[in-house]
Amino acid sequence: MIVKNEEATLPHCLKSVQGVVDEMIVLDTGSSDRTPEIAKSFGAKVHSFEWSNDFSAARNESLKYVQGDWILVLDADERLAPGIVPALRQTIGSEQPYLLISLVRQEIGAEQSPYSLVSRLFRNHPDISFVRPYHAMVDESVSLIQSVEPHWQVGYLPEVAILHEGYQAGAIASRDKFTKARTAMEGFLKHHPSDLYVCSKLGALYVQMNEVPQGIELLKRGLTSKAADASVLYELHYHLGIAYSRLQQWAKAEQHYQVALQQSIMPKLKLGAYNNLGNLLKAKGDLVGAKGVYEATLKIDSTFAPGYYNLGMTLKALGDLPHAIAAYREALFLQPNYADAHQNLGVVLWKLGQVQESLTAFRQAIALHQQNNNPLEAQRLRQGLKEMGFEL
Repeated sequence: MIVKNEEATLPHCLKSVQGVVDEMIVLDTGSSDRTPEIAKSFGAKVHSFEWSNDFSAARNESLKYVQGDWILVLDADERLAPGIVPALRQTIGSEQPYLLISLVRQEIGAEQSPYSLVSRLFRNHPDISFVRPYHAMVDESVSLIQSVEPHWQVGYLPEVAILHEGYQAGAIASRDKFTKARTAMEGFLKHHPSDLYVCSKLGALYVQMNEVPQGIELLKRGLTSKAADASVLYELHYHLGIAYSRLQQWAKAEQHYQVALQQSIMPKLKLGAYNNLGNLLKAKGDLVGAKGVYEATLKIDSTFAPGYYNLGMTLKALGDLPHAIAAYREALFLQPNYADAHQNLGVVLWKLGQVQESLTAFRQAIALHQQNNNPLEAQRLRQGLKEMGFEL
């Protein structure tokens, strides 16, 4: 691990690997809080390193202290999923010559892309190293090793291995992740203008920061590379779909989402494209098509709360109110603090004349909107009910 001022999240992370790993290496890059002391209290070996705005440099420094045969890399805002431990042990203990095992990471609270595949478990091989100052990865060094030592294999575990809370809105805002990422990647791109991975990640970041034309230019540059594998092609087309949606160029957006869905990657990784395509179809009035897409997301992942919510919205628009209620309740069973699901459940219950149940749902929605720093929506909902003669 590399850390800086992580006293709030570090205990959860280290607790998740206690009794699983043989050693904990924590590289502190300049904490001013109790991060080093907390790490030591869990039995970690703590080393110091001067931060140089380069995640790869820090991660490679941390590798120097590893004694074990296998390395698991985590960030402080991540936890190892307890259910994955038997599969981890079985895989690294197998006779397969794995050099790297990619792990599925679940992005807690994400409504767009709830899963990603990350290269976080690999052998302690002297030639494995991280590259790029941001979104540091070992994949390129692994490929180079394989070109010289072709017996090595890359595998993956299909079950969720890592739980990540760093991309929730509050976490992003508190750490100013967007600005840090942009600065690091722009600096790297000046010297590596054709780097496929940075074109993909920085292009997506530009789109997210509403600098859409600049994002499209980088994403399209990535598509010209002959080295793009299926996972990178998915990312490029997926983010181009988002970009063209922002520009309200719906046909182009739909085309890119469809190409993204054709890529040969793990179905869970495609949930973002399925979900966005469903939203696009619903917006243009193709409710039956949208319903089919949302149902496809739930076949891939029956725990995908936004899939149930969006299905509920579509069923409501189709006039199928009982099934809409069932879909909203599934979303709320999976994600009890889903404010929009409470609110839209209240709308459907109201339409069916179930006034008291409707008001209960609206109360929960108002409270959650307030809790989630969305006071304007809470006030709008409260005012609407007041106009109908209800004080909440």
